[in-house]
Amino acid sequence: MTQLFISLPVADLERSNAYYSALGFAQNPAMSDHNGTCFVIEEGHSYFMVIAREFFQTFTERPIVELAGQVWGAMIVYLESRDAVDARIADGLAAGGRETQEPSDYGFMYQRQLTDPDGHVLEFGWMDPDAANAEAEAAATAAATATTTTTAEQA
Repeated sequence: MTQLFISLPVADLERSNAYYSALGFAQNPAMSDHNGTCFVIEEGHSYFMVIAREFFQTFTERPIVELAGQVWGAMIVYLESRDAVDARIADGLAAGGRETQEPSDYGFMYQRQLTDPDGHVLEFGWMDPDAANAEAEAAATAAATATTTTTAEQA
């Protein structure tokens, strides 16, 4: 079985624990201690860890990036509805997070971005799988039609 663990260095472990708990993520006590906390995204498959910067530094000889005003990437967690996305963002804002850009609304997909107190970006999104599949099928059909037309014109 494949599992995903994402590790984030944080300046204040207790602050990060309170923040991510307020977002509704459950802690995995078996994988947590005074150096870091494991949060469950999807039991058995996906987790992320907030790790005290000093301890995180023992994993690498390279310097840890200061994220103030910068982005290294983003974790995206898809939820069951747009309302669930909005509720998680509200929880994150109340817990000290910042929403640094407008929501992205593509009709079949909706995403909002939240920046935690350490500058890590966590997006929450919702996607209508039926609409996403219909859009993908339409794009594939259009690409196939364009290829057939180009091939016929070249002949």
